[in-house]
Amino acid sequence: MTDPMPIPTRRRRDGFIVVAVLWILGALATLATIYAIYVTDTAVAFSVHDERLQSETMVSAALELTAYQVAVPQETRPTRGAFVFRLGRANIAVEYRSEAARIDLNAAPKELLSGLFAALGARRDAADNYAERIVGWRNTPPEGQDPEAPIYRTAGLRYAPRGGLFPHVGELSLVLGLPELMVERATPFLTVYSGKQQVNVLDAAPEVLAALPGMTPDRLHAVLVQRAATPQNGQVVAALLGPAQAHATTEGSKTMRVTVRIAFDNGRQTGAEVVILMLDDGNEPYRVLSWRELLDEPDERPRTGVR
Repeated sequence: MTDPMPIPTRRRRDGFIVVAVLWILGALATLATIYAIYVTDTAVAFSVHDERLQSETMVSAALELTAYQVAVPQETRPTRGAFVFRLGRANIAVEYRSEAARIDLNAAPKELLSGLFAALGARRDAADNYAERIVGWRNTPPEGQDPEAPIYRTAGLRYAPRGGLFPHVGELSLVLGLPELMVERATPFLTVYSGKQQVNVLDAAPEVLAALPGMTPDRLHAVLVQRAATPQNGQVVAALLGPAQAHATTEGSKTMRVTVRIAFDNGRQTGAEVVILMLDDGNEPYRVLSWRELLDEPDERPRTGVR
């Protein structure tokens, strides 16, 4: 039996080289794929970052235009308004409204706060208790005495009431006894920037009008109908309030809530809700008191539309 013919050394070496080359080509392909993914992700990240910078610029432009529209003596200053404009590759829709349209957590009397919770679905006794706890939270206690603190300790909480003004509406969630759902419902109708005990009945939401002590469903309906018919005639609207007039006003405040909604041409939407204080003197027309970003949302409407 003859031995098999030996494989030439050169053929074995050539086969090894081919395998090595294939491994190198595979590794290069993998690196190229990783690099392509990195470049794509980096481009997307820079694009998002660029849009955020653009959004901040557009919101600032909206605030400047709002300040320009309301930069008149306070006696004739509009308490609400809206406008649209285009900047860069986006449409911007702006709405502004005086904070007097909301109930001020730090200034409103207890009966107005209770009325809001009742209007939002709370039982009257529960609504009265919520309002009592809010007033207890914001009031400065007498020296050495804090009637609210023992209530919090008995409830097992490790903190006591602030004993001072609410710095922001979000602190309402810390007040003892307020259900999370009730806080969530009430937040859109509350502020800490008005400084007024009354609410502007020409601009307030129906829920706020329903909170006015002495307001009945029939009276509320009459006020809403009259307000829609004569939105600038405060005297006629106020005359329909009856006993609720004590907690109502037709005046605005120096603080404005500006809602800016930005619709980019690529379909992305973003914006901000900003509270500004109008300044009657000095070099700056306004001061920003609060700035809340609005989450990006997909644009499901025509590209030419603005939210």
